Amino acid sequence: MKEKILKNAANMFINYGFKSVTMDDIANKIGASKKTIYQHYATKTKLVQAATLYMFDFISEGIDCICALNQNPIDEIYEIKKFTMSHLKDEKSSPQYQLKKYYPKIFESLKNKQFHIMQDCVKDNLKRGVSDGLYRESIDIEFISRLYFNTMMSLKDPEIFSTDDFPMKALMDNYLEYHIRGISTEKGIAKLDEILRITKNKTDL
Repeated sequence: MKEKILKNAANMFINYGFKSVTMDDIANKIGASKKTIYQHYATKTKLVQAATLYMFDFISEGIDCICALNQNPIDEIYEIKKFTMSHLKDEKSSPQYQLKKYYPKIFESLKNKQFHIMQDCVKDNLKRGVSDGLYRESIDIEFISRLYFNTMMSLKDPEIFSTDDFPMKALMDNYLEYHIRGISTEKGIAKLDEILRITKNKTDL
């Protein structure tokens, strides 16, 4: 039952936001009483904390599996985007913003975990891209990796990018193209253009 509560709560938080979803909503979803939920999670805060850790571990494991394939660094970036978008939805409910506003300690803890995971992943991607001749040798890997993380966090802030005006998929696509064009050699740009062309053809079908 505890795992059932956790999985359903995590899914609802992602779809509707951490503040918007109540313990009653979760109880109704799983067909149990609030008392049952409180037997496993004493407060909503504890459930939110467990749900964010659950989601973090799930996404991190998926990203690790993609990185382990050791594929073309530019392909890797788009595969990670595809994976995360498929599991984090379109984020119209702005769960990250609600987490930051209503559960700041949990948000900061999660942000620190995300930073360390993404730093390793992004720096490895940048180093391999340079080695493969896709990214320019002159790029500052430490700087770019931190800029990448910070921008990704900013994309999810509805006060900067309103979800009504900037759908998350479009934001991600635009930023990844911006990021890759900014660091790539001619070889890397040719690879990027190939990916964009294939994506556009699939969309047009």
